[in-house]
Amino acid sequence: MSARSQSKGVVYAALFGNLLVALTKLAAALWSGSSAMLSEAVHSIVDTGNQGVLLYGIHRAALPPDERHPLGYGRELYFWSFTVALLMFTVGAGATFYEGVQHIVSPHPFENVAVNYAVLALSAVFEGASWLYAWREFRKSSDGESLLAAVRRSKDPPGFMVLLEDSAAMLGLLIAAAGMAAAQAFDMPVLDGVASIGISLLLGSVAILLASESKELLIGEPAERPIRRSIMDIVARNDAIERARLLFTVHLAPHQIIVALSLEFRDDLDATGIEQTVRSIEIAIQQRHPEVIAIFVKPQAIGAASAAELLRLGGGPPG
Repeated sequence: MSARSQSKGVVYAALFGNLLVALTKLAAALWSGSSAMLSEAVHSIVDTGNQGVLLYGIHRAALPPDERHPLGYGRELYFWSFTVALLMFTVGAGATFYEGVQHIVSPHPFENVAVNYAVLALSAVFEGASWLYAWREFRKSSDGESLLAAVRRSKDPPGFMVLLEDSAAMLGLLIAAAGMAAAQAFDMPVLDGVASIGISLLLGSVAILLASESKELLIGEPAERPIRRSIMDIVARNDAIERARLLFTVHLAPHQIIVALSLEFRDDLDATGIEQTVRSIEIAIQQRHPEVIAIFVKPQAIGAASAAELLRLGGGPPG
């Protein structure tokens, strides 16, 4: 299974789970009148819509290059991922906060508490299954890092977005259950509204993190250092190259990278020899790193800094 199909699988699993959970929570909220349960229903409805947006982004990112977009549509995935974060903050966190405030201002007791607890337990099963699947897929590319470090390094928003959304959903279930239990135990319905605000703050925090990561990817992040070093190793082994500099690498999508090189060729090479050298370098790079979809070469002036000198001065080739 390709990395792209793994991401789609994670999103589809989350979409199906969130849809079931949303319908169940909404029915329970309308039956019992619980503010926290209604907030949880809104949370799951927003998550369901978010999965649909992510699937659309994955579809758009896979479109082939055309005349208007010669490098393809890869960055559409990052745009729609950023949109998902905004939706989570404005619709999810905003609507949940409003519902919580309304319940605090005008508290009213809710009925059929047992139904709410049963729904929360069932939701935990659905959300837990989706979370476990997303976690297993995400850990395959995390290299044993902490969750936050792996999220910051990842170039694949659907993978970490679903994982963080499911994590927020699991915590939201605990907050909703605690709010209902406290409201019932102390006969203070206002505590149910407080739980809604707690869920809102949770959603807002996750949305801000997702927006920040999506923004960085949308602006343009470099390939990881091992890939950059590997590219320079391939260039350095070519006898026709005197000096080389990696100008930049940039991700257009999780598995689409553009590379720009500045090369100083041997003086005895003619135009044909230079063309053959460039072609051999392109083939070697793309064989080792199929995610590199375009390589741009700029002739380098004689006497320019070598890649080794750049490593000593800058701590590594530029991204």
